Formats: sequence, C-alpha cells, structure tokens
Amino acid sequence: MLCVMTESFVPEPDSPDDLDSPDVRELAEVPSIEVISRAAVMLMSSAAEKLGLSESEPLSSPHFDLDEARRLITALAGLVTASIEYLGPHAGPIREGLQALQRAFRESSAHPDEPGKGPGEKYTGPVY
Repeated sequence: MLCVMTESFVPEPDSPDDLDSPDVRELAEVPSIEVISRAAVMLMSSAAEKLGLSESEPLSSPHFDLDEARRLITALAGLVTASIEYLGPHAGPIREGLQALQRAFRESSAHPDEPGKGPGEKYTGPVY
C-alpha cells in the first residue's frame, strides 16, 4: 500500500506510523491533478535552490549548480508539456514559474544557451 503525506504531517518521534491518521492518505485516493501539481512544485523548488534563488547573492549560494538546475528544469518542462491539458487553472501559474526558471538559468549562465537550446526549451519552445 502506497501512502502520501499531507503538508501538515509531522511524525512524532518513536511512534509507529498511524495509517488511520487524517494526515496520511492512500496514494490511490489522491487525485492525479494533485500528484502532478505537487511534482511540478517540487521540481520548481529544487531548481530554484540549484539556481541560488533563495539567496541574496545567487551565484555565491552553496547550492548553486547549473548542471542540476538544467536537469530539473528540463524534467519540469516535460511534465508541464505532457500534462498541460489536465492542469486546468493551475496551468498558467506553473507555466509562468517554469519560464521564470528558464530565464533565471539563462541569466546565471556565463555562456547562455541560444534561444531554443536552453533547459526544457525543446518542450516549451524558446524563452527570451
């Protein structure tokens, strides 16, 4: 049985997992749009960290890693492109977040990719 935790779930130390808790749901009960949206948010958050966007000086962030950011942004672009018809009202904000990450990647690169060659742009088209 696969389970998913809600954001408010905080396990108590030394206590057994309680599957009857309202904070834990079977994965089969989670709507697909929620799974897709959460995956997108996780990819966005991780890419933002790898671009150093949580720091006042992104390039000096200890987490700055353009290679990792490229992979995460490309994975996000593939997910968004493949699921755009299912995202409904979530599509706009997720797509805007993806484009912001693509622009931040280009700005952070010492040698920016040509338009259409950046992370995820084979799925989204060029981002300027």
